[in-house]
Amino acid sequence: MTAAEKAGEASGGQSSSVDRVWRWLEEVPDPEIPVVSVVDLGIVRDVSMEDGKYVVTVTPTYSGCPATAVISLDIENALHARGLEDVRIETRLSPAWTTAWITDNAREKLKNYGIAPPVEGACVGAMKAAGPVACPRCGSLNTVETSRFGSTPCKAHWRCNDCLEPFDYFKSF
Repeated sequence: MTAAEKAGEASGGQSSSVDRVWRWLEEVPDPEIPVVSVVDLGIVRDVSMEDGKYVVTVTPTYSGCPATAVISLDIENALHARGLEDVRIETRLSPAWTTAWITDNAREKLKNYGIAPPVEGACVGAMKAAGPVACPRCGSLNTVETSRFGSTPCKAHWRCNDCLEPFDYFKSF
C-alpha cells in the first residue's frame, strides 16, 4: 500500500489524505512551547503531494531558530508513526514567519500556559512591544519589560506591577 493509500484509505482521494495529514500535524507540539502545535504556531505552511510523496513545508519562527531541525524530525516521526514513509520536509524562509500566523487557539493556549501572546501590530525596533502587554495571570496592562531576552529568542521577560508576577512575552514580529 502506498503512502497516499494509507493516508486516504477511508477518506477517499488526495485532498482528503492531505487534510488528514494536516490533522495529524496539529498533534505535533512545538519543542520549545509544547502546549501549542507547529500548525497552531503557523510554522507548517503547506502540505502537498508530489509523485506519491507528502511534502510538508515549514517556515521557522526565524531563520536561525535552533528548533528547526527538531521540528522537522518531530514531523517526520509523527507521520512515520501513522504509516507514512514517503515524507519530505522543506524549509521555506520567504516570506518570513510572522506572529500574525499564530492561530487564536494558540494565543489562548499561550496565555493559559503563562506566556503573554504577541500584541498584533505592536512591533517596533528590535522586536520590542510598542504597546501594553497584558499579564497572562491577572490581565493587568500595568506591566513592564525587564529583559528583551527570554528563555528562547522568540520571548522576552516581563513583570506585572499589579500581581508582581514575572512572565514571558512572545515577541511580535
